[in-house]
Amino acid sequence: MSDEKDRLGNKLRDAEARREEQWAARQDAEQMRRIRRKLDKTIECPDCKRTLVAHKLGQIAMLVCPDGDGAWVEGPEFEKLANSIK
Repeated sequence: MSDEKDRLGNKLRDAEARREEQWAARQDAEQMRRIRRKLDKTIECPDCKRTLVAHKLGQIAMLVCPDGDGAWVEGPEFEKLANSIK
């Protein structure tokens, strides 16, 4: 009986490890997709038409106009910024 429990426990641990590996692979793929998207295109400032420059303020990544016309943040970064203000 204990041998069956051990095998069941091993199977459960193996299944959990596979789920964690799949989750990590999805997270890595999403992060790579975001990086590629940022590298594949340049974004221009709507005011001066100069290429925005990547800048990091603490944990918040953003694109900044080199002329100081503004800064742009995307989805998750905007949420981090909003939460830091609260």
